[in-house]
Parts: sequence; structure tokens; C-alpha cells
Amino acid sequence: MRHLLLPTIFLTVALLGGVRVAADTRALLFVPPPLVTLILAAMLVALFARGGALKVGRWLSADLGAAENVSHALTLGALFFASAQAFNSVLPDAGLPRLVLASFFLWTLWQNQFARFDARRLLRSLAALFGTAFVVKHLLLASLGDPEGGWLRRLAAAALEGVALGGPAYAASTGYVSFFALALYVLGLFLLPPAPERDVDESRAVGLARDLKQLPARERALVVEELSRKTEEGGAD
Repeated sequence: MRHLLLPTIFLTVALLGGVRVAADTRALLFVPPPLVTLILAAMLVALFARGGALKVGRWLSADLGAAENVSHALTLGALFFASAQAFNSVLPDAGLPRLVLASFFLWTLWQNQFARFDARRLLRSLAALFGTAFVVKHLLLASLGDPEGGWLRRLAAAALEGVALGGPAYAASTGYVSFFALALYVLGLFLLPPAPERDVDESRAVGLARDLKQLPARERALVVEELSRKTEEGGAD
């Protein structure tokens, strides 16, 4: 799961989060993540680490092999870019709504950086913000951009005359792609363990070696001699 499933899920989110479907030609377009989504992703990953939901010191450690460290680094990198693209999928591409929603995200994440950390509160806030941004972008703004939007579109256009409402119009299937990307992102967060599981005997051996390094040389030699003696007695038995 650590080396294959999680990177695949997060990389898929990183791909789908920037996919848009053109309204006229139905061609697939890819919108790269803007700078604000990278900042939001960095703040979100920092909150995960601060709250213990992601123990970076256990994912990247000198006690692990080089191949395992590289694999874990790729997984964490995929998590970062998936987070950026999750924000990219729900933020409008331009206009006042993008500024407002990005400000809400920034304020929520920045406030949690210094407040008493509550993982459940953070997840509820993120769920509410993601849900609000999704509705605003893929339901409200999409209906306003629809030429057949009816009286609601005309009323909103008159009230917001001269205000940019969110960039170019896309096909309705863009909302389905965004919803699927967000669902995959949530699944990846659910499957992501705080720290990679390791074999119990291996963890004990690493802990014992670390404790031995902290002892003075004379006491370390006595401990090693005692362990060797007990090992020989156990083998004889």
C-alpha cells in the first residue's frame, strides 16, 4: 500500500485535479496549479505533521534503507501535489470568487497553524470549505455561465455587472471529474498511515542499537558481553 497504492491514488488526483473539459469542443484541457494552491498544500501538509497525522521523521529516517527512503519521499511528494490539485479543482480559475475562496482557505489553514490543534476540527473545516468551493464553482458559477440559465442567470449578471465571475466556461463533465478527484483524495488521506508500519523485531533491534550508542564505551561492552552470553546459553538449551 505504501509503495504502490498510495502513490498511484495521489498521482491520479494530481492529474485529475487540473483537468477541464472545454464547453464547445469537449477537448481535455490541463490547468497547472497556481501559486496559491501550492502555498495551501504546503500549509495543509504542515498541519498534518503538526497534528501527528503524518510523522515525517518516521517516513524519512536514517534507520531506513535508501530505496525505502526514496519510495517514502515519492509518496509524500505525491501527497503534496495531490493536495495542491485538490485545491485547484475547487477554486475558480479567475475572478472575484477565486479570490474570496482562496482567502477562506488561507485564513482557515493559517489560523490552525497557531491555534490549539484539533484534527477533527480541521477536517470539518476543510470538508466545509471544499464542499462550499465545489458548489460555488461547479454549480453556481457553471449555471451563471450557461447561456440557457434563465432568469436566475440574468438576475445575477445584472447584480454582478462588471465583476469577473470565474474564468472561462467548461462543460458539465468537468464537475464530475473534480468530484471524482476529491473522492480519491479523501480515500488516499484515509489510507495514509501516520507512520509506515515496520516489523516488530526490526523496530526493537533498531531501538536497542540506538540505546547502545548512547551508553559509555565500558557499559556498552558489558551489555554486549551479557547479550552474547545469554544468546549462547539460549542456543545451548
